[in-house]
Amino acid sequence: MLRPTQSAIVFVQQLGRGLRKSENKEFVVVLDFIGNYKNNFLIPIALSGDRSYNKDNIRRYVMEGDRIIPGISTIHFDEISRKRIFSAIDSANFSDIRLIRENYTNLKYKLGRIPKLKDFDDYGEMDVCRIFDNSSLGSYYKFLVKYEKDYKVRLTRDEEKMIEFISKKFAAGKRIQELEMLKRLMAYQHRIFGILEKSLKEEYGIPMNDGSKRNLINIMTNEFPSGSGKKAYDNCIVIEKEENEYGISASFGKMLKNPDFYEIVDELIEFGISRYRKNFSHHYQNTDFVLYQKYTYEDVCRLLNWENNEVPLNIGGYKYDKKTKTFPVFINYDKSDDISDTTKYEDHFLNAGTLIAISKSGRTKQSEDVQNFLHAKERDIDVHLFVRKNKDDKISKEFYYLGRMSASGNAEEFYMPNTTKTAVEIEWLLDTPVREDIYQYIIN
Repeated sequence: MLRPTQSAIVFVQQLGRGLRKSENKEFVVVLDFIGNYKNNFLIPIALSGDRSYNKDNIRRYVMEGDRIIPGISTIHFDEISRKRIFSAIDSANFSDIRLIRENYTNLKYKLGRIPKLKDFDDYGEMDVCRIFDNSSLGSYYKFLVKYEKDYKVRLTRDEEKMIEFISKKFAAGKRIQELEMLKRLMAYQHRIFGILEKSLKEEYGIPMNDGSKRNLINIMTNEFPSGSGKKAYDNCIVIEKEENEYGISASFGKMLKNPDFYEIVDELIEFGISRYRKNFSHHYQNTDFVLYQKYTYEDVCRLLNWENNEVPLNIGGYKYDKKTKTFPVFINYDKSDDISDTTKYEDHFLNAGTLIAISKSGRTKQSEDVQNFLHAKERDIDVHLFVRKNKDDKISKEFYYLGRMSASGNAEEFYMPNTTKTAVEIEWLLDTPVREDIYQYIIN
């Protein structure tokens, strides 16, 4: 195969012609010369059947395609092609309008109508979250208004912003609480926490405490964001206080009287709940996280029930929240060569169950954060590990959740290379050793 491929679907069709069974044919070798065109990432997308356009998923497939491809088939990317594919993946914008429109059009032709959100999942097309992530869109509604001439619905500016808020923050389905609250608000509108607490317990086995309640209140009243994030959705107030309880806000209640708005919100909620059941319902121990699923900094602050979000710069590798006594640790496993010596932390796995991680610079064994790490169990502090392969991907800023961990007691103070600053090297034992495919992807 010599022709540069511009479509994953066309590539599969071309490949299929060579795989048709003929008499006395036992195997076929396909040589595809893919090294020097910019859309070479379409090949792993085509072969894996994963249309989510998630960069980590594509990278993992290039590295371990033999594990994923069914039957006795094998796939091999030579070293030069692999490097060029990785480079193309790094520079590609999978929330690009052209890519979104192409996938949308394919699905529309297949269905013969404007697709619903769930259709993208049901037919294995592009992950709709790519639309939500696009800075000029933010919601499927906005996409349809801009690019679908047959779509006639038009919302007010405030309604459009609320749709964007729900799309970006909750529709991925990473936690059920917000989605269930919205669903209950649309039906009951008053004394919402009593109803919500009961439904979460009965339908999902999820208890609600004062911390999770305060977290939800802050999220739904725009008190959770920090910094510039507070302005982004300052009019998206979903609930307000009424006597000793909370009910629907006047502004959100007014919006729901518009049947078009109501229908869009309802579809978003059902889509989010479907996503939750499929991807995020098998919780790790007593947390809201799922092992090996991916989360952003904001997701982590939200799912740990912090009262307020923290900007990534303030987290800087790890952050302790006193009220919830939770201590998430974020590790960029691949470090670029041009970072400063004081931030060149050599975090590394010794094996799938043991991690060596370095404290922030300027720390000694007596530093408060290091002491909290070393004595987490005695102090009842919950340490969680989040790892991403690299931080060069400007689109996806997510970390794999790898569960709880505890310090083994082995800790060494040292001077960081080429500096006068000290740091502490801590050995960590993971509660659950990292699954082998994820482990190999991270360390290789």
